[in-house]
Amino acid sequence: MRVETATFAGGCFWCIEPIFSGLRGVQRAVPGYTGGHLEHPTYEQVCTGTSGHAEAVEITFDPQQISYRDLLEVFFAMHDPTTLNRQGADIGTQYRSAVFCHSGEQRAAAQEMIASLEREPWWEGAGVVTEVLPAGEFYAAEEYHHEYFLRNPGHGYCRAVIAPKMQKLRKKFAARLRDGAQ
Repeated sequence: MRVETATFAGGCFWCIEPIFSGLRGVQRAVPGYTGGHLEHPTYEQVCTGTSGHAEAVEITFDPQQISYRDLLEVFFAMHDPTTLNRQGADIGTQYRSAVFCHSGEQRAAAQEMIASLEREPWWEGAGVVTEVLPAGEFYAAEEYHHEYFLRNPGHGYCRAVIAPKMQKLRKKFAARLRDGAQ
């Protein structure tokens, strides 16, 4: 089996990780940091907004089961790519919208998806601010961030922010979810 890697930043990684973890064909979704200048950054360093890193998720997937374009479609549907350096109440460059490309094909697909979104009437005037950048070093987040939503469903942030996103995922992408996905 051939696997590929995709890396997306779209706000808090607590929100992005469970979205991708539940998709059929995704083998792993790891929360972490990328796009900055510090080696082995900590959550505290990234939260200052001075490390240059974004909270991101590195996804290992089987392209025979789910395409990179499908992953892009889910990514753009599940966060707001028109808000610069923020998602909801999460504000700062660490919460920016970015696609970190692992190949020229991924770069072309991301740019094509953004162009397609900007042609849609409901995006008119909003402007997609998602960065399309080469993938660099990815640093896995501290263990307590992994599967945060799964392990903390009663946490206020999980109930107020992540649970509605998961409802949207189940409604919009039910056919792409693995059996038993949260």
